Amino acid sequence: MTPMAIPMATPTVTPSPALLVAAARRTLGSGRSPRHATCLQLAAEVLAVARGLKPALLYDLGHAGPGALRSFLLELHGLGLLPAGLHVLAVGEHSLVLSPERARRHLRHVLAGAVAFVDVSGSRPELCSPRRPELAALVAALALHLRALPRAPAPEPAVTCSSLPPADWNLCTLFGILLGYPAPYTFRPGPRADNCLALTPLRVFAVHAPWLPARPPVLLCSFSVPESLLPAVRGVLDSWEADLRTRWRTQSDFGDLSITSEVVTLPAVAL
Repeated sequence: MTPMAIPMATPTVTPSPALLVAAARRTLGSGRSPRHATCLQLAAEVLAVARGLKPALLYDLGHAGPGALRSFLLELHGLGLLPAGLHVLAVGEHSLVLSPERARRHLRHVLAGAVAFVDVSGSRPELCSPRRPELAALVAALALHLRALPRAPAPEPAVTCSSLPPADWNLCTLFGILLGYPAPYTFRPGPRADNCLALTPLRVFAVHAPWLPARPPVLLCSFSVPESLLPAVRGVLDSWEADLRTRWRTQSDFGDLSITSEVVTLPAVAL
């Protein structure tokens, strides 16, 4: 993947943490209010999407639906934290926040073979072709949906919404693609047993960057790769890191990136 020249984004005016927390609790706090740190983490991840550091985020911090999530984004936009143009995508009971342009660009990288798919439905993890019928169909469906989203941010509406039509998709793979993972996990079609990652050494990568003063760095993304496949996907990982650092240099909201990795072995891995 060749790094692209990306224009420098205008830095945002960061509202006070109290305003960010209040916005999250007002829009997403039906029932139990989100914790202070959770509210700030979510605001940071949304800003990372807006700044192009990740194509999307999966909202998994509560039971708020896409409408409530859109209201939260509109509040952040009103506070001056976010530009117009973000999109809430509903996939069944799940909601994602994405940048349509960044998501489309990432999908072009997927179609160009810049992502390594890891099949975990056998006795051991192995790389598989993106041309496998179920993967090709999933990528084609995502491309079709993303092409229909707004091409350029408009002042109104500042945040748009859509939903993917129901389909028998592998959500683990779908989310891995949309979240920009360089090595998404996938399964063969048909009834599947547990994945083969239990007790398998996994190299877990984590990306952190400081955002708010006097606050710890925020986790921008995290994913894993089977340690046995690391040599085979090293080129993909290097391209992913180079692209991320190129995008980081186009913004000034987040401080220095920290990309770390460690090997873990778990008794069970839920995907």
